[in-house]
Amino acid sequence: MKTITVLSGKGGVGKSSITASLAVLLAENHKLITVDCDVDAPNLALVLGVIEDNSQLIDRVRSEQNAILIKEQCSKCQECVEACKFQAISVDKEDFPVISDLLCIGCGACTLVCDDNALKLESVEIAGIRVGETDYGFPNVSAQLNIGKSGSGNVVNIVKIWASEIAEAINAEYMIIDSAAGIGCPVIASVRGSDYVVLVTEPTPAALWDLKRAIDIVNHFNIHYGVIINKYDINSDFTEEMEEYFTVNEIPILGKIPFDQKFVYALVNLKPAVIFEPDYTGKFLEILKEMIKNINFWDRI
Repeated sequence: MKTITVLSGKGGVGKSSITASLAVLLAENHKLITVDCDVDAPNLALVLGVIEDNSQLIDRVRSEQNAILIKEQCSKCQECVEACKFQAISVDKEDFPVISDLLCIGCGACTLVCDDNALKLESVEIAGIRVGETDYGFPNVSAQLNIGKSGSGNVVNIVKIWASEIAEAINAEYMIIDSAAGIGCPVIASVRGSDYVVLVTEPTPAALWDLKRAIDIVNHFNIHYGVIINKYDINSDFTEEMEEYFTVNEIPILGKIPFDQKFVYALVNLKPAVIFEPDYTGKFLEILKEMIKNINFWDRI
């Protein structure tokens, strides 16, 4: 199985839309699985038409620790309130401590000052992992990090483990990963172990700057890659500048996609662009063929 990760650096460049369309076309002749590794704000499932009602919760990830009050042992001394430097502990009308799940980071300071042993640290759920079957013949795996919780990189690793098990069960030939934007832990966890990376950008200075930082991550793992310039016609001069940069640095350009409001309408209707507007099938097939050609080329080296 080949693992292809779609990466952008900057958010909002159309990464998830492009991922969905490439996956739909690839699935016409190959078995595959898609994975949304943006665990803070996953939306690949929505682009593919998978909503919570037609997906299945397959795992609850527990990792982070929060302070828990044992009320019957509490003497209401409020030492814990003073000890908490994150203002995560307040008091209720009966003077019992109340611990905020959003503010508590599990540092344990409150447990150290509590002579009543009325506070303890307990692992909490930080994310849920779901799998849903798309209308295009392949499953999509995603995760949702709970509000205020950390550990997104670890959640991505667990999502990929689940996806690999499902891929093995269905004999998938490809795993298509939709990475988060940025260059943080979830992006690093998404890229690691990939066979090929598709970089998506747009002709703006901010997008190119962020893309260069994303390329540094890909180069760190010594993974081959190509780039797609989305909305290339919104700034023709800068598109030419980007193309020159890619040529000088021997970065393959897999294709260019024009700006079109139909991509927005496709998102509103929870459809991949090539399904909502079949006229784009040819353009995406060209990109897909170029991508597969690049992957096969490096396989032969």
